[in-house]
Amino acid sequence: MGVPRTAPVPIAAPGRPAKPTLVAPRNLVRRRLGSPRGRAALIHAVAHIEFNAINLALDALYRFRDLPDAYYRDWLQVAAEEARHFLMLEARLGELGYQYGDFPAHDGLWAMAVDTAADVLLRMALVPRVLEARGLDVTPGMIRRLQAAGDDQTANILSIILHEEIGHVAIGTRWFREICTQRGLDSEASFKRLLSSHMPGATHGPLNTDARLQAGFTAIELESLAPEQQ
Repeated sequence: MGVPRTAPVPIAAPGRPAKPTLVAPRNLVRRRLGSPRGRAALIHAVAHIEFNAINLALDALYRFRDLPDAYYRDWLQVAAEEARHFLMLEARLGELGYQYGDFPAHDGLWAMAVDTAADVLLRMALVPRVLEARGLDVTPGMIRRLQAAGDDQTANILSIILHEEIGHVAIGTRWFREICTQRGLDSEASFKRLLSSHMPGATHGPLNTDARLQAGFTAIELESLAPEQQ
């Protein structure tokens, strides 16, 4: 007789340290890269995203049951790489005289985890393929700004993260399409429908088209995200 498995329970908030203080996005510290504090604020914001990404990957492992073994291997790999990203950024903060928790942060990523907890298809569509994929668009600009400010060390860390995040979004793409196939759904039409019904206007150009194509997006999906760019 097999061991009975309990159903996944709702998680309103994951385990996290007492700091950073969570605030509305409009109350975040401005990130002026001409000063060490401004660069630290930017690094802290990215570190907070990576910290949440660890929890998101682990929640994808815990919450969604009876999927192929490869699904769980993929998201365990993502969790491990997100943890390494966080540690690189945390170490860089320390070199600048700061630590994780010294700046306020917001809770948008985990809020989306709660909103998509009922359906793995919705989770794969909106978390890796919308929220996390946005990092593919904005990170190259951050790298250029850091290089212009003379902070090649942080720019190099973000370059590593950008390369690996393409793979993470590709994993989300893989499982989104796999689940669409299992349910007899057209993946491009389903992505457009879910985006329109749950996150209209969530993504604006310019898109990092090359990175998104590497991560498995199609031209039709890119049109759904930022039609003005096509």
